Amino acid sequence: MINLINGLFGFQDDCVSYLLDKASDSNSKQTIIVKSPTGSGKTIMLIDFIDKYSNNIDPNTCFVWLCPGDGELEEQSKEKMEKLIPNCITNDINDALLQGFNKGRTIFINWQKVTKKGNKAITDSERSNLFERIAEAHRKGIKFLVIIDEEHRNNTSKAKDIIDAFNAKNIIRVSATANKDRMSEWYEINEMDVISSGLITRALYVNEGIENGTSYDIENEYDYLINLADDKRKIISEEYQKLGGKIRPLVIIQFPNSSNMLIETVEKKLESMGYSYTNGLLAKWLDNDKINISSITPNNGIPVFLLMKQAISTGWDCPRAKILVKLRENMNEDFEIQTIGRIRRMPEARHYDNELLDYCYLYTFDEKYKDSVMSGGNAFEVKRVFLKDKCKTFTLTKQTRDLDFDMLGDKETLIKAYNFFMDKYKLSNDFKKNRYILENNNFVFGTTLTESVRQGKFIKIEDIARDNLGSFLDVNFEVNTHGNGIDLLHSIDMIKREIGMTSEKTRTVLRHLFFSKSKSKYKLLKLENREWYAFIINNRSLLRNDFAILTAESVRQMSMALIPKISEFKIPLEELYRYDPSDTDVEQMLSNAYQKYDSSMVVEGVRSKSERLLENYCENNDNVDWVYKNGDKGLQYFSIVYTTSLQHQQLFYPDYIVKLNNGDVWILETKGGEQYGQDKNIDKQVRNKFNAFKHYEKYYHVNWAFVRDKNEKLKYNNTEYFDELSNDNWKPLKDLF
Repeated sequence: MINLINGLFGFQDDCVSYLLDKASDSNSKQTIIVKSPTGSGKTIMLIDFIDKYSNNIDPNTCFVWLCPGDGELEEQSKEKMEKLIPNCITNDINDALLQGFNKGRTIFINWQKVTKKGNKAITDSERSNLFERIAEAHRKGIKFLVIIDEEHRNNTSKAKDIIDAFNAKNIIRVSATANKDRMSEWYEINEMDVISSGLITRALYVNEGIENGTSYDIENEYDYLINLADDKRKIISEEYQKLGGKIRPLVIIQFPNSSNMLIETVEKKLESMGYSYTNGLLAKWLDNDKINISSITPNNGIPVFLLMKQAISTGWDCPRAKILVKLRENMNEDFEIQTIGRIRRMPEARHYDNELLDYCYLYTFDEKYKDSVMSGGNAFEVKRVFLKDKCKTFTLTKQTRDLDFDMLGDKETLIKAYNFFMDKYKLSNDFKKNRYILENNNFVFGTTLTESVRQGKFIKIEDIARDNLGSFLDVNFEVNTHGNGIDLLHSIDMIKREIGMTSEKTRTVLRHLFFSKSKSKYKLLKLENREWYAFIINNRSLLRNDFAILTAESVRQMSMALIPKISEFKIPLEELYRYDPSDTDVEQMLSNAYQKYDSSMVVEGVRSKSERLLENYCENNDNVDWVYKNGDKGLQYFSIVYTTSLQHQQLFYPDYIVKLNNGDVWILETKGGEQYGQDKNIDKQVRNKFNAFKHYEKYYHVNWAFVRDKNEKLKYNNTEYFDELSNDNWKPLKDLF
């Protein structure tokens, strides 16, 4: 029996009862999905389930508990089970490899140890490998029940191989971001029940203390956010002391995964505030760099600041964490909604009837968390399919970049950019007039950086997605050429991806165009240093879009100096395709090159409208032998080289290869069509890709076409590209095959 003084909460008991009912019902579906809010005690519920199942239903069962590896969750779960059920027998992956899988035991396995490339757990070695031990257990008559903790993290082909090998009677998948699946049982714990129990905070405050429209004289956004977080930490700490508690609130500072420079900058900032690794008040938990971690989880732990990366989003438990500072090094960083769950736990599993202590706090200028809530995690799953025999001998010639080919030099690129801006905005040599014209085209000038941030109180995580709750504030900062250096770097990186040049060369072009002290006759503005910093950072999206338009200017493809590398393409023998697990009306797509490819893979959110129309058209066309959906990137897929107006080489991956019954092969690229007279195509490089296709046809004598949709019908073009589908070059696809 589980060793808890007050037992389980009612909602936890209900969940365990549901799991026992389904796991003991021979008519239930194999997979049981549980959506359990972070902080609801899913580990305790699963431990109680294992204990009751083993003692009351089937003692001949071996439980396999699979955990993500970033936060050592399997060690925490194993230790918690040994504490709550002292007479239980638990093992880890090494024990299982040495001793095998035995009945009545719970094996805790770190996913990274069994799915990471080159790991001994799944390769032949002196010890019996994982698959041999599983087979051995089956021969002994041992039954398996698999628990997949944080189930959203383990949707890979290697993970599927391991899960399939266990051939478990039931698979229980648990996550705060789980999604319904038509092939699985479903149970969802009400977040309000968890809040009412006192296990998690009553609400989340986002960006408390930020004032709308206020200008701040600080070096950068992280400086500002850390100051706010530290002020809040001190107030919370004083409140705990008034109650006689020994709880030391913890501030978590989360960085994006590629952020070493930013981490070093923040470390210096914290040290100047009196928080360092030396005095123990600062801790770090990175993959290969852990400092002052041993005392981090107790409620009276010494560190009050903890630096972490994205690993924080799964598998880490520290209830004294009250404040999260989510920094972004790149304006396009993704945000994982589970990150918020790390600060929602109550340190003593109860509310204090004190708003300051019963709430948690998030400080961030990152708006991606709202999108993450709205998406509800990963709504689509992946399914592996295998190539039909008749498609295994098919080949094409694919192209890859010629690494010996040089794009335009710095000066030529500068001249093209200069002429582009002059033509588009009708600029001149009058810099004052140029500034006026660009201001009228939404470019921002001055030395102030402006950020739009969310603020408000949110009770449930899903409330963040509701625009009628909270508010949006503008925060202004005076630019600092030292503190905002990282912001400038990433703004330049956004632009360089369009140009195809290095960061340094892109910076040089931008200085020639807009900076006062660079010597160049190709100048559009004369901005002082701080003005130039602010101009690039504030207008990064506008500049990126303009350079994207510049590089998309139609060019004659493949100069004589460029000879793409070529190799043989074969359709991959197996493929992972995303599908919608909630689709209930699923049919096999018999025309597809892969076995068991079905209509749940041809749905909105997975395929564009033109792609869906094309696949269904092929499925219902008696002339089609098979159709292959090409990948978006990767050496295993079919690719063609095209060049931008700056002679930068790019690869594009045509969407489909269609083989007809008469032996003809068509390579088809789908693009956004036309609706209400508006062009839905968003690919600025469409003409360069179209011209590259024409060039490819001359060398390799293939059939090809671009395909777009209008009024639920498809049209094709392989002669001359026009945006308007009413143009005679766009013809009905039914005329093609």
